[in-house]
Amino acid sequence: YAYAEDAVATEAESDIPEGVIMDGLDSTKESFVFQAEVNRLMDIIINSLYKNKEVFLRELISNASDALDKIRFLAISAADVLGDQKEFGIWINFNEKLKTLTIRDTGVGMTRNDLVNNLGTLAKSGTKKFLESLSEGADMGLIGQFGVGFYSVYLVADKVRVVTKNHDDDQYIWESTADSSFTVAKDPRGNTLGRGTEITLILKDDALDLLKQEKLEEIVAHHSEFITFPIYLYKKTTEMVEVAPTDSEKKVETEDGLEIEEEEDEEEKKPTTEKVDKWDYHRLNGNVAIWSRDKDEITTEEYQKFYKVISKDTSDAADWIHFKAEGEVEFKSIIFIPQDAGTLYDDYNNRKAGMKLYVRKVLIQADFEDLLPRYLNFIQGVVDSDDLPLNVSRETLQQHKILKVMAKKLVRKVLEMLRKMSAGKKQTDEDDADSENDENALAPNDPEHPYIKFWEQFGKSIKMGVMEDMANKGKLAKLLRFKSSKSEDKYVSLEDYVSGMPDWQKDIYFIAAESLEAAAKSPFMEVARRKNVEVLYLPEPIDEYAIQSLGDFDGHKMQSLTKDGLKFGDEDEDTQKKRLKVYKQTFKPLTKYMKDLFAGKVAKVTVSQRVETSPSVIVTSQFGHSANMERIVRAQTFANPEAYKAMMAAKTLELNPRHPIIVKLNELVKSSADAETTKDLAYMVFDTALLTSGFQHDDTEDFAARMNRVLASSLKVSSMDLEEEVVIEEEEEEEEEEVAAESSAEGHDEF
Repeated sequence: YAYAEDAVATEAESDIPEGVIMDGLDSTKESFVFQAEVNRLMDIIINSLYKNKEVFLRELISNASDALDKIRFLAISAADVLGDQKEFGIWINFNEKLKTLTIRDTGVGMTRNDLVNNLGTLAKSGTKKFLESLSEGADMGLIGQFGVGFYSVYLVADKVRVVTKNHDDDQYIWESTADSSFTVAKDPRGNTLGRGTEITLILKDDALDLLKQEKLEEIVAHHSEFITFPIYLYKKTTEMVEVAPTDSEKKVETEDGLEIEEEEDEEEKKPTTEKVDKWDYHRLNGNVAIWSRDKDEITTEEYQKFYKVISKDTSDAADWIHFKAEGEVEFKSIIFIPQDAGTLYDDYNNRKAGMKLYVRKVLIQADFEDLLPRYLNFIQGVVDSDDLPLNVSRETLQQHKILKVMAKKLVRKVLEMLRKMSAGKKQTDEDDADSENDENALAPNDPEHPYIKFWEQFGKSIKMGVMEDMANKGKLAKLLRFKSSKSEDKYVSLEDYVSGMPDWQKDIYFIAAESLEAAAKSPFMEVARRKNVEVLYLPEPIDEYAIQSLGDFDGHKMQSLTKDGLKFGDEDEDTQKKRLKVYKQTFKPLTKYMKDLFAGKVAKVTVSQRVETSPSVIVTSQFGHSANMERIVRAQTFANPEAYKAMMAAKTLELNPRHPIIVKLNELVKSSADAETTKDLAYMVFDTALLTSGFQHDDTEDFAARMNRVLASSLKVSSMDLEEEVVIEEEEEEEEEEVAAESSAEGHDEF
């Protein structure tokens, strides 16, 4: 064949549409009418306003890859089908002048009957299903999943020509101008392809940006970078080449008219260069789809290189798992855990998923968010399946059973990988027992342990999973890590915590605070420390939400030290009840007085043995907001003060009956309950309890006034009236001025 620019110019040529000129077809071509459903599909595509028109190239490359797979498979049993064409590949070239784009492959090719049947006349089931899906609002970008991806060419082309050669037939040409018919003819040039298919598109005016090599490179890199077979683009490159010197030598004329050759210093001679444009085929897809290979054949370096390609990360992956799922659905996948969270938590809710969905190595979606739950959006990886149904669209993908099965298996694999990492096992470890007994293995709480490094980067995601993934809450709970009152600034797992509990301890104790230091210094820690009970510290805002969602672990209730219902099982319960009854009766005057005094501020005042050395603390109800939670809610950007007040938990003021301040105050209430001093001292007990328990004081003005009154009483100040201002005498002022003047004069003399 010949392009129009290479053809002999004639007057009749002006009537020929721009594109490929092919002589000798009229006598042999046969005309056909598109089958009704195909014709309807083409009408929809031609009139479509679909923005992502570049999917056509993805579909043509995918079809070419399938054709290459077929011929490679056939060649296993019959090598002669390859003929003289031994190379497998896909070639793309473009012609800006003629507005043509050509995609050629050396695949199996098509016979005449294949052309007629596959490209126009048979009502393929995929065509019907795709039309039904479009009527339901499906995304046209998924046209390839219906087996009719070829027709996507009409998103960008007015005319299409297909030249194809199959081993069992002659070379044929299929043509259509996007109307209701197409033609098929034997190629008058004979066998020019050797084998395979060449598709030439005459592009629409609104698709001419596809004739830019940068655009074509971008599309192929995005959708088809992992296609098994090489993809080449005929592109222009600019090189600087050295220009050879001419034979003529520079001559100069002397005063007497003689011409002599001017000698130049050899070192001063510089080669002359110029820019030259070169056109040649360049490979676009150098990356290998290593997920399709056996994992035993892949080196660590190859895995790390692949991770950097798909994640655009410059660091190595912390760990990965490579597997093939079989059973109800089959797919291959590689899942990577990064080393660094980066900006993950800066915009957590809008973070795009890191999983790429492929079908036969063709990218369907780069950030498919429904393969893994949001809390695992730090995971990077690929999933490649041939089992996706024909009627797949963006909407139905989210609800489809096969995708749900895939998602379930992927989550299980991720959690399995994290479990092994927490146990100090690598995915390459074949013998778990040997891995566990390795003398050089790091302790699970060692700061250099791989899982501890992971936890410090991505621990928030695991906590989010405890709240969001009820089905896997038990597995995720085993992955949680916390610092505790006994861990010496190291992390402890819930399993390790339970294994270290004394026999009498039934609950897992924790305290949530603004920081580790605040938790350790809290008055709620006093009794726990005396009883040598380990307490988990929860310094991050998400911690308390996660623990509340967890509820219990391995049959042990999660119990906050700052809430009602706290019990230690190391003492006789009957003795405790009797002792508490005596205390309540003894301090009844004080508890009643304070309950009346703090009406609206606390719901209850009682005596308790929760604290050891502090006079009092304030606790909240079992299912209400703790002081730490109130602090977090207050700090929210869009917090509604009225809604916040409605959410505040009922507070209980608990008094330490053994503390001398409480004992003395109880006596003071009995003797002089109406005295302002008694009221101020009672408020002081409440104020200090409020602050040391982690709550914020709302009535700071009254608090300051009470503090001043207590200070005045301690200093025996009889009146709070201000003293008169100091009066400055005039004589004193004159003396001061004279002293200042003399000092100035002395300074000048010295100068």
